[in-house]
Amino acid sequence: MATPAEPSTAAPPTDPEVVGSLIRDTLLEVWQGFLGHLPFLAVGVLALIATWAVARLFARFSHRLLANRGLRGSLKELIERLITLGIWSLGLLLTSMIVFPGLTPAKALGALGLASVAIGFAFKDIFENFFAGVLLLWRFPFERGDVIECGDLVGRVEQITIRMTQIRRLTGELVVVPNSHLFKNPVQVLTNPDKRRITVMAGIAYDEKIEEALPVIREAVEGCETVDADHEVEIFPQAFGASSIDIEVTWWTDPSPLALRRSRGEVVTAVKQALDAAGIEIPFPYR
Repeated sequence: MATPAEPSTAAPPTDPEVVGSLIRDTLLEVWQGFLGHLPFLAVGVLALIATWAVARLFARFSHRLLANRGLRGSLKELIERLITLGIWSLGLLLTSMIVFPGLTPAKALGALGLASVAIGFAFKDIFENFFAGVLLLWRFPFERGDVIECGDLVGRVEQITIRMTQIRRLTGELVVVPNSHLFKNPVQVLTNPDKRRITVMAGIAYDEKIEEALPVIREAVEGCETVDADHEVEIFPQAFGASSIDIEVTWWTDPSPLALRRSRGEVVTAVKQALDAAGIEIPFPYR
């Protein structure tokens, strides 16, 4: 009994002329498709140019509109960037539908949703810092020029961007901090109030009369230029020290670190000179 013959598979053409003809036909088909699609590409380029022009126009308009609104500079920048981002998003969506006529808004948004998930996992840290920067700029807990403290970092804010904040340490070093770090950790704004309170301890000998020393200290502190006159100077005896009666002296001054140090130095010097002039002893520790 004869076995049926197996079907033979045709071998791909190996003749150089046939292969060359196939390549030419493929390239010609691609070129014709490109030429047929060229008008859509041209209109897409025009759409991108129009998007750029509209975004720039709205940026200028929003800048003028927000100029006299009394908003912080960082908040103005955030609003302008969000407006520009929204215009570019719409422009790119419109351009995609022009270049690819079969693309509908629903399909584009669906593809964007799938792509955003993949991009979100790939660039998690970048997006985390981005959204943290948006929230920081929107809530504006601090502004450029403020002195802040976050953990062991203390410095003046020089620039706030969408992804990071530049902080100049009081010793001069520039530190670039991711916004997510500032958003997740407690931040103390040292220059947020108009004035800051300072407290130092002064000591008088046990032989001295407290009721005579207190007016001398008060007059000396109130006479300092760096002491805010709108806040009362507070002076209270607080403790029995090893060799002196400890007196707590509290006053208000400007909030910057340099102003705090200058005011502290001025007050300590004035109190020392006033007590010496009044003949009130400031004892040193006895051993």
